[in-house]
Amino acid sequence: MSRRLPIYETFHAFQGEGCHLGRSAFFIRTYGCPVQCPWCDAAGTWHPDFVPERIERVEIDDLVARACAARPELVVITGGEPAIHDLVPLTEAFAAAGLPSHLETSGAFPLRGQFAWVTLSPKWWQLPLRENVERADELKIIVEDETSIARWREQLGPLRTGRPVWLHPEWSQRENRRVLDSISDTVKTIGSPFRAGWQVHRNYRVDELDPHSRSPVPLGGEPGRGF
Repeated sequence: MSRRLPIYETFHAFQGEGCHLGRSAFFIRTYGCPVQCPWCDAAGTWHPDFVPERIERVEIDDLVARACAARPELVVITGGEPAIHDLVPLTEAFAAAGLPSHLETSGAFPLRGQFAWVTLSPKWWQLPLRENVERADELKIIVEDETSIARWREQLGPLRTGRPVWLHPEWSQRENRRVLDSISDTVKTIGSPFRAGWQVHRNYRVDELDPHSRSPVPLGGEPGRGF
């Protein structure tokens, strides 16, 4: 098992989404994503316009040291798509250091690692494995238009009870009344497991406060298609 991982950025912020909203978190963003959503807000991890020709791989011990120095409540492993990497050594190292590992994934690939929490955000461009849908502690559906929720309900079928399904407007649609109303109507008419979600960290711009974080880049250099 490799003791190095291709890392795009690490930074200390707080979790801006889901059940752990507002908790101090150290983020580790890996390179690489075969899913490649057209509105990706982390296109620098995979898009050829932004990915350098040579990517340095970071030692796991170094990643653990960075996280421990920040003294967060938890570590969030995200991407890109982090599940394309073998995360067993990394999560074992964090467990030994007393830091719980949270994973943010599309669910399209087998999960390798010891995760205290799994957030699964399914994507149409590569659908999640059913085993990962069942494993997830929470789901996050990106609502691109007013039909998104109905289509995902049909695609995912019956879901395990007792865990929330967050409905997030795709960021470029965050002021689209039809998108927002579709979320509001779903929560009001159906209720559990659906919850209205938002990317609170964007309002605080908390990621930018850490000098180690990278500025987000629009997909293909076109802001209308990215964030």
